[in-house]
Amino acid sequence: MTIDRTHILILNYNGRSLLEECLPTIVEAAEGAGVPCAVSVIDNASTDGSCDLLAQRWPRVGLIRHENLGLASFNDVLATLDEPVVLLLNNDVKLEGGSIPPLLRAFEEHDDALFSAPLCWTFDGREYEGMRTRVRSRFGLVQGMCRVPGSEAAWREADLTAAAGPVLAVDRLRFLEIGGYDPVYFPGRIEDLDLGFRGWMAGYRGYYEPGSVAYHRGLATFGPAFGDAGCDRLAVRNSFLFAWKNLGGPRLARHLLWIPPRLAYWLARGRIDLALALVAAARRWDDVRRRRRSRRDADGTWVDRQEAFFRRFAW
Repeated sequence: MTIDRTHILILNYNGRSLLEECLPTIVEAAEGAGVPCAVSVIDNASTDGSCDLLAQRWPRVGLIRHENLGLASFNDVLATLDEPVVLLLNNDVKLEGGSIPPLLRAFEEHDDALFSAPLCWTFDGREYEGMRTRVRSRFGLVQGMCRVPGSEAAWREADLTAAAGPVLAVDRLRFLEIGGYDPVYFPGRIEDLDLGFRGWMAGYRGYYEPGSVAYHRGLATFGPAFGDAGCDRLAVRNSFLFAWKNLGGPRLARHLLWIPPRLAYWLARGRIDLALALVAAARRWDDVRRRRRSRRDADGTWVDRQEAFFRRFAW
């Protein structure tokens, strides 16, 4: 693929202070992209003056007003664009100068690229956060992690990655082809792993490009809205949804067998909140069932490809 232009989309919900801090670095990175690079903010019905700030401080930055669909808001917007590769950012991300060209090169060098992701540090630059993501199943639930034992030795090595969360570049048409971010996970958590898994199953790959560097505050929107416990509940709920929607064969059977002892353990420990996360997931079963029915496996290789995903990204 030859990339002659690109576009940065920043998803925002009541993130005025985050835009003030992060947007200057993004505009600067766009100027060094090496190709024409527009910058736009998708505002998910903010009420904190975010849109007024953009008009006053960054009139050249595009503003796209959208209902709050979480990450799924990207889906509608990408369908209206024409750039071959688009960068998707949370509003709590800063970009280092020169961060965009390595992400774009991944699509020029790899015919199967669905997305590319940078080396991401915490906001203060002191700790590695990701985006070389690995996966495992623990007591029946799938987990995606970047900071795993021994991972330090590979932070600077380009590789495949299972998922990328707060900042990634995507092949726009392939992203739309596989359905983009799934709104079943709204308001959020695990959408990135779901996207990476579906891409893998469709024959596409995600690439970790450590020559690109970003900084992420982490839970800057979710934390104030839901608190730590609420964020944990969302992660647990969506982990169940991921399993019910995507898994098959013995891995799905093991997941189902673990549900009763897991629930008993939570109740014995007084973790009613996590038990309620399972209930919340069950309420979305009809949506998940429809997604399983629409899954195509004409050649009967779904489980084989699924297990190849878990082997490739095991830790």
